Amino acid sequence: MSVAVCRDHASPNHGERRGSGPVDILLLHYTGMERAEDALQLLCDRKSEVSAHYLIDEEGRVFQLVDEHRRAWHAGVSSWKGETDINSRSIGIEIANPGHDSGYPDFPGIQMDATITLCQDILSRHAIPPERVLAHSDVAPSRKADPGEKFPWARLAGEGIGHFVEPAPIGGGRFFQEGDRGEPVEALQSMLALYGYGIGITGACGTETAQVITAFQRHFRPERVDGVADESTITTLHRLLKALPQG
Repeated sequence: MSVAVCRDHASPNHGERRGSGPVDILLLHYTGMERAEDALQLLCDRKSEVSAHYLIDEEGRVFQLVDEHRRAWHAGVSSWKGETDINSRSIGIEIANPGHDSGYPDFPGIQMDATITLCQDILSRHAIPPERVLAHSDVAPSRKADPGEKFPWARLAGEGIGHFVEPAPIGGGRFFQEGDRGEPVEALQSMLALYGYGIGITGACGTETAQVITAFQRHFRPERVDGVADESTITTLHRLLKALPQG
């Protein structure tokens, strides 16, 4: 299905894609600003040095700011599967929402309808695997929380967008939190790294590990986001790894 796109707001903030890798990441953000109009102005301001390929406002209107063949400036310092130039490998969509620092309202249904249609359109034209439809917080867990735990990842997966499994219910059982260390922590870090997160495998659950766990929960176990790797979080991670394509 095609989506109606407004191309009247071109951002000057883009460049040539670097390297020889394909465009194989779809990266979703929220704007973190009170109004879509303010975000649109920022993303098109040369002085800001930030941009995205698309912006979707609260009413579901879609604005293309940068041509998909160009490298937009949306990911910042980030990594996934060892790749650190996420901008060169990705298409970025900014979704208007004031974010965690300003009340973090629900994403309107009409906005999510447009997001789904745009994502489907992009995926029909680019060889982006489901497991590489990512949140900004996935690739930059120490800096970013967007689009956050209210973003309807399960609904998108039901529409063929992204990799998602039913989260394991929250209950008791063993858990790991900041300050813990040992082989079980090392195993947890290894699983997170295998999925794609940029995390050191140290056997010590420090700030970095807690931030990655938090990012994982925002995307895949949003019922409780606390940076503690409880049984529900670990079981959900196991399910995701098992559901990845073999090879």
